[in-house]
Amino acid sequence: MTALEAARTRRSYSKVTDDAPTREELLRLVSAAGRVADHSSLRPWRLIELRGADRETLGRAINKANGDKGASSKPLRAPLLIAVVAHYRKSDKVPRWEQEAVASGVAHMLSLLLDEAGWGVIWRTGGYTRSKAVAKAHGLGKNEELLGWLYVGGKPAKAKGGRRKAVDARPLVTRMPGKKPA
Repeated sequence: MTALEAARTRRSYSKVTDDAPTREELLRLVSAAGRVADHSSLRPWRLIELRGADRETLGRAINKANGDKGASSKPLRAPLLIAVVAHYRKSDKVPRWEQEAVASGVAHMLSLLLDEAGWGVIWRTGGYTRSKAVAKAHGLGKNEELLGWLYVGGKPAKAKGGRRKAVDARPLVTRMPGKKPA
């Protein structure tokens, strides 16, 4: 499969099976995903692998962030969660927003690679990604922000919903004001 085919056929899987990639497979894919454009090669990102009881710890932190007791079952929707963390570095050349874009690029590239390798993936976020309780559960530093989680598992035999419609790029690709498209 080419990169173009992988991008065109990618979809999110809100429901996955209990299968998950091994740590070794994940490391191989992260190594490739880490090749995204990264001004000054700062690597302003890190990923946190959550499996098993880690997901229950996250569930308790989510409920605490929401002012609820017990544990949210949301993190139990997939056997592997990959927390995407923007790890900001001091730089005179690379602003904070650009570093966050790199971290987002790694997450998106990883989701494409996981999908192409046969895994079901969805990137989940929520208001609690910026909560103190959730940050503490992930051991985030002062220079870090959680951007969400990739929920990863096996692709179900029959997934609900089909592929998304192709994007019509014409209205989204413009020229400088006053220039006509070629």
